[in-house]
Amino acid sequence: MALKELEVRYATKRAKDYKLTDGEGLYLLVRPNGFKQWQMKYRYGGKEKLLSFGAYPAV
Repeated sequence: MALKELEVRYATKRAKDYKLTDGEGLYLLVRPNGFKQWQMKYRYGGKEKLLSFGAYPAV
């Protein structure tokens, strides 16, 4: 299920990092200091990789 703009905007900080998944490996990582970053997990050559796109709301 795709994330909605309001879900992302009002994601609150917690004691530990947590993820809001968007599907197909894309998710929003929310840090304890309130920083939100888009990341994507994927596999290439049988190995798991992590790609960071940038901070919310800039990206």
